[in-house]
Amino acid sequence: MSAIILDVLPIFILILIGWVIVRSGLMTSNVGDALSEFVFKIAVPLLLFRTIAEADFHGASPFRLWIVYFSGVAITWTAGHIAATRLFGRDERIGVLAGVSSAFANNVFIGLPLVQRTIGDEGLVALSILLAVHLPVMMVAGTVLMEHAERKIAGKSDRSMVFVLRQIVINLIRNPLVIGLAAGMAMHLSGLTMTATLATVVNQIAGIAGPAALISLGMALERYGVSGNFGIASVTSSLKLLLLPGCVWAASHLLGLSPAWTAAIVLTSSVPTGVNAWLIANRFGVGHSLAASTITVTTALGAITVSLWAYFLGA
Repeated sequence: MSAIILDVLPIFILILIGWVIVRSGLMTSNVGDALSEFVFKIAVPLLLFRTIAEADFHGASPFRLWIVYFSGVAITWTAGHIAATRLFGRDERIGVLAGVSSAFANNVFIGLPLVQRTIGDEGLVALSILLAVHLPVMMVAGTVLMEHAERKIAGKSDRSMVFVLRQIVINLIRNPLVIGLAAGMAMHLSGLTMTATLATVVNQIAGIAGPAALISLGMALERYGVSGNFGIASVTSSLKLLLLPGCVWAASHLLGLSPAWTAAIVLTSSVPTGVNAWLIANRFGVGHSLAASTITVTTALGAITVSLWAYFLGA
């Protein structure tokens, strides 16, 4: 267990360093936003490109992995929605946001460096396959369900499925992570290799993706905090840290994922709630305090729960 803590604790110390940098006034949160942009658009796509270009898939199909992960997401999202609307009596919009906050793991900024550190390259392959669809699917699902809730309250009809599918395709094409993965797969299938100079540049940028992601996340966290809705936030945080990884672990065994892929996908599902929950709340002007509180609580408790999941998995 002590060895696992030594693997997991640096992840959260880097987040804390980012938070202290902004909290102390050494740098502003705007610097963290710029660093986050660099991580999402440059560093992580290059890391995914290198991972897929050099990967050995052993003939594995991505569809079982996607079914495993998103079945856990569906169960957890539904539980969060029901808890908010039935247990706490909130409207459908808060129900959707509770589902998002419960099921939207921070796979890029925390999951990726965690899996890289604890599982290694084979785990990164599994996570790369998930990241190819995770952000677009989750953001589109959250947006569509929130719009449905608003239209239901206002008595309006929903948008057509053709429009929704079009948005998903556009989001996939424009997503830097998907571009990095597609480029890596193209190189993998072509059998081409990078020159020594290009490989050195890619490796150096990819090498800072994890630490930069964690520090930029910590710098962003300073703007959040526990700002009300603590009752619902306690439930959504519990669902995020316990139910989601539990469901993903069960589905992994039912569908027979390899031990390395199971460990990677369960670990990344166990990480704190992503800031995307806040982005959805901000876009629709509802549930800011619930999203902020869930992000803060799950990040504060994440070092403990992630360590326990790592111990359970034998990672």
